[in-house]
Amino acid sequence: MTHLKMIIETHPDGSVAYPVGIKGVVVGDGDSYEEVLVNVKSAIRFHLETLGPEARDVDEPVLEACVAEATV
Repeated sequence: MTHLKMIIETHPDGSVAYPVGIKGVVVGDGDSYEEVLVNVKSAIRFHLETLGPEARDVDEPVLEACVAEATV
């Protein structure tokens, strides 16, 4: 079992989620929080089954993920 942190963005037309610590692009979307989690978990399983353990970005787990704002 792989434990991952997720970034979940809520937009007016739905939500998207993507994991932290995975190489490549893995995204799930949905109309609700529950639906986006189901979809991103499915996408992660497929990604890891297809690419294997080397799909992990780091050997150590991501301990914390934060969202910050910056003006650029």
